[in-house]
Amino acid sequence: MTTQQYLAFAVIGLMMIAFVWGRVRYDIVAMCSLLAALAVGIVPLEAAFSGFSDEIVIIVGSALVVSAGVARSGLMEAAVQRFVPDLSSVRAQLAVLVIIVTVLSAFVKNIGALAIMIPIAFQFARRSNVSASVFLMPMAFGALIGGLMTQIGTSPNIVVSRVRAEMVGQSFSMFDFTPVGATLAAAGIIYLVLCYRLVPERTRETVSVAEAIEIRNYVSEAAVAKDSAAVGKTVMDLVKPAEGGAKVTSIVRANHRVTPLPDSVLLKVTCWCLKVTRMRWTPSSWWGG
Repeated sequence: MTTQQYLAFAVIGLMMIAFVWGRVRYDIVAMCSLLAALAVGIVPLEAAFSGFSDEIVIIVGSALVVSAGVARSGLMEAAVQRFVPDLSSVRAQLAVLVIIVTVLSAFVKNIGALAIMIPIAFQFARRSNVSASVFLMPMAFGALIGGLMTQIGTSPNIVVSRVRAEMVGQSFSMFDFTPVGATLAAAGIIYLVLCYRLVPERTRETVSVAEAIEIRNYVSEAAVAKDSAAVGKTVMDLVKPAEGGAKVTSIVRANHRVTPLPDSVLLKVTCWCLKVTRMRWTPSSWWGG
């Protein structure tokens, strides 16, 4: 191999190690890898950022924006609470979650579909008194197979469609993938619902007395009073004093529980669920009370 090929494999190998290590954000890893490729000369300077103008990047970015919009609206949570408010069977709950995630993944990015439905999965887990892990792995599989059904469901479908357009002058249409993709998705849903017991359930069966008494992590609910200093603040402002010791898991407005985003604004008579991970930080640090 040539020197350029060795350098290319070295950059890719270091990038994959950083991804597996997981200590650095993936977008930072990707950008640093690009800069490293520029530095060693395997990527020409004039082509370094040309990928950001590619239509695939725009399509994927747009899908993520749509996913975030649906997650922020709380539409799916409101629909589930309205149409299946008393669903208590674990198998039925799993079927609802997997089907919804699979269908959503055909039209939005699978990560976005999971982000929309994960809070509902935790609600179902609390309702049925089971570990949330029973739902999470099947939902992840459903998100992956759901993307097979449409052209925009997954990035490889978009890439293949564009390559076909360059080769024969016509790309795949939106639903050319549906006959095969929908068949695979249906088979996957049936398997996941019937064989969900094969999924490992992550529970701790043995807890020492000291651990049982010394509770370091807990979830609490707090309401924003009419004259609270928190009114008008964002979720990021709320958790910033905690220095990573707390996380807002959901926001309740008009009896609807929605997934919070960092720039979500707190309103008066709003309730949020706060997960505290360090006992040394207490709600009294919120702007004086």
